[in-house]
Amino acid sequence: MAFLKETEPARGVPLPVVPKVSRVVAGNPSQMTYHGTNTWLVDDDDEGGITVIDPGPDDARHVAAVVAAGQGRIRRILVSHSHADHVGAAAALQAATGAPTYGWTPGASGTFAPDHRLGDGDEVAGFSALFTPGHAADHLCFEWRDGIVFTADHVMGWASSIVSPPKGDMRAYMTSLRLMLMRPHRLYLCGHGPAVPDPHGHVRALLANRIRRERAVAAAVAKAPTDTFTLMDRLYAKLDPVLRRAAERNVLAHLVKMKADGLVVQDGDLWRWAQRDGSASNT
Repeated sequence: MAFLKETEPARGVPLPVVPKVSRVVAGNPSQMTYHGTNTWLVDDDDEGGITVIDPGPDDARHVAAVVAAGQGRIRRILVSHSHADHVGAAAALQAATGAPTYGWTPGASGTFAPDHRLGDGDEVAGFSALFTPGHAADHLCFEWRDGIVFTADHVMGWASSIVSPPKGDMRAYMTSLRLMLMRPHRLYLCGHGPAVPDPHGHVRALLANRIRRERAVAAAVAKAPTDTFTLMDRLYAKLDPVLRRAAERNVLAHLVKMKADGLVVQDGDLWRWAQRDGSASNT
């Protein structure tokens, strides 16, 4: 599928994206984070002050840039999920601003416990929390006004998301993608990279790509028992070597989903096709 690209953005300054919304891009570029994590600042006069979405990695320079961009008006910090590149700066940003944090229940992660727990559909300062597990067990998107959604790592324009078991769940991820198709969204502002101006078209492409990948995994396992490395090596032969470990985790996530669906069984490091009666195939 076609992904979206952008030139490397400036760092350390707020970059306007849509009215009342800007981003500060963290200095943590990599092949897993693209140009870096987007920390979003939403300046909504109706709600009073600025809402920060995803404070970013634990980087003093990034925190200072976000504080400066907030001009003393940061009132709350929303956290999409507890991966370090999104939540690492939460404590430092809170210490600098006094703003409370909001996120999914703390049981999902031992590294971050929000001051205020958000459940699916809960609202805060004009945002509605949308529970979208899959990439992470505690992942939230934040729906805002006019069909704008802050999607963090659930849906990104520049790449597909890694789904790494056990906290990553492919069945939940695909269900969460289908959920997005049922919502009246018009613009995604993502955790990394550029905005997605065709949300439903992009989600349909992501979902179709995952289905194709699962069918390819199924065909390979049905042919002969195999392990995740061999499957990754076959299905992602042209992938950059740096990303092959992440690709193997995605393969494993598909296999775990297929096991739950009764399609495959695990035998040590090998995965085998299951017969219709649920027994393992000897092929």
